[in-house]
Amino acid sequence: MPAVTTALPSFEAAIARFDPVMGMEVHVELGTVTKMFCGCSTEFGGAPNTQVCPTCLGLPGSLPVVNRTAVESAIRIGLALNCEIAEACRFARKNYFYPDMPKNFQISQYDEPIAFNGWTDVTVDTDDGPQTFRIGIERAHMEEDTGKSLHVGGSTGRIHGASHSMLDYNRAGIPLIEIVTKPIEVDPGLAPAVAKAYVTELRELIRALGVSEARMELGQMRCDANVSLKPKGASAFGTRTETKNVNSLRSVERAVTYEIRRQAAVLDAGTAIVQETRHWHEDTGETTAGRVKEEAEDYRYFPEPDLVPVAPSREWVDQLRQTLPEPPAARRARLQAEWGFTDLEMRDVVNAGAVALVEETIAAGSDAAGAKKWWLGEIARTANERGTGLDNAGITPAAVARVQALIGEGTLNDKLARQVVEGVLAGEGSPDEVVASRGLALMSDDAALGAAVNDAIAAMPDVADKIRGGNMGAVGALIGAVMKSTGGQADAKRARELIMERLGG
Repeated sequence: MPAVTTALPSFEAAIARFDPVMGMEVHVELGTVTKMFCGCSTEFGGAPNTQVCPTCLGLPGSLPVVNRTAVESAIRIGLALNCEIAEACRFARKNYFYPDMPKNFQISQYDEPIAFNGWTDVTVDTDDGPQTFRIGIERAHMEEDTGKSLHVGGSTGRIHGASHSMLDYNRAGIPLIEIVTKPIEVDPGLAPAVAKAYVTELRELIRALGVSEARMELGQMRCDANVSLKPKGASAFGTRTETKNVNSLRSVERAVTYEIRRQAAVLDAGTAIVQETRHWHEDTGETTAGRVKEEAEDYRYFPEPDLVPVAPSREWVDQLRQTLPEPPAARRARLQAEWGFTDLEMRDVVNAGAVALVEETIAAGSDAAGAKKWWLGEIARTANERGTGLDNAGITPAAVARVQALIGEGTLNDKLARQVVEGVLAGEGSPDEVVASRGLALMSDDAALGAAVNDAIAAMPDVADKIRGGNMGAVGALIGAVMKSTGGQADAKRARELIMERLGG
């Protein structure tokens, strides 16, 4: 495809001429102890190629055996997404060559997924207030993950320009659930927000089910965003592109927005969209071409001959239905009532992807207002600067709760607490360690604080006279002077008391 040399249109200009159609494909690594078809460990972070066996390496004579827990998790995900659960389904071989696929095929499901024809609702904020959209679920099917390639010698970490590549097959064979939506057509201006809201809702659901931690920064949940454009008023879908492995909620929204603008520029230039995979670059906020996208027939699917069909009994499905957790929307409503948040406050928490973090912080001992303040304030600003999600910002709910406890104990005030959070986010240790290393505790020695009060009174005799004359509003000026001289570490309440004692108030 010839390069587009003109500047990209604004998002508003793009959607004025074209309607986007989206399709989201989300891969979730299941939190099973062993792999999908063998007994190898799924523990993250093992030395390369130490968690492998003849089966997940595809060696001759090895035979796969289905992981029952993975099937159970797949059924529960399907039920939570209001899907129909197949009475019988089977695995298929998806044939293609990638060096990180040791068998040279992937065991997946093709025409007979375990769950299909479902839906979930998502809510986004609009100028007219919150709007709810129903996202259709085409299918949720089981498959195994690939290994991992590490490209060495280049500047980008990608194969282009690398001198050599290394392969780690530890991840090969880890159970995956791929959840595929039906085409999503919404108000064009809301398309990126709806995409983000869907992945956010799905992540909440997966975590609530307990089938995966769904940590996007670790690759436990990966989103492929399919986007196409059609001229206003047209009914036929345009040619789609698939932006692969988008790994944060913020990036989902940004990648969809960029691809809408890019495709509009291509079409405006009179050039056809190429059906291809694309790579998302977090640093530049752009996508670049990957490979021409295969069609289903290119994979030469055929039934996996070494595995019998999976036929979950209706009794088992009904039993699993009873284990489903509280739906995320109902949970949010309950938590909002428990926390005493207004609708606007709760929307801010939801939009920040902080519901679980605030909940865990409160469970660790914080009050609701304090938990919200830190996650949506200092921590959110740092996460945005680093281009990461809140859950990867570098601080835990327990640490946030400890900061809030230190305020409650009188060890810190808000100003000092912000410095403590800053230190924790910078990797300086726990809140108590940062307090000790930076010397941030409030001044508790009455002698030292009294000396600072005396100095302030001596330096501002006119203010002291006003206070002696009954003008209590002038106390603030002396407290400010005390705070300045102590580097903000004076206890303002105790400083006020000492001032009043000395000035006879």
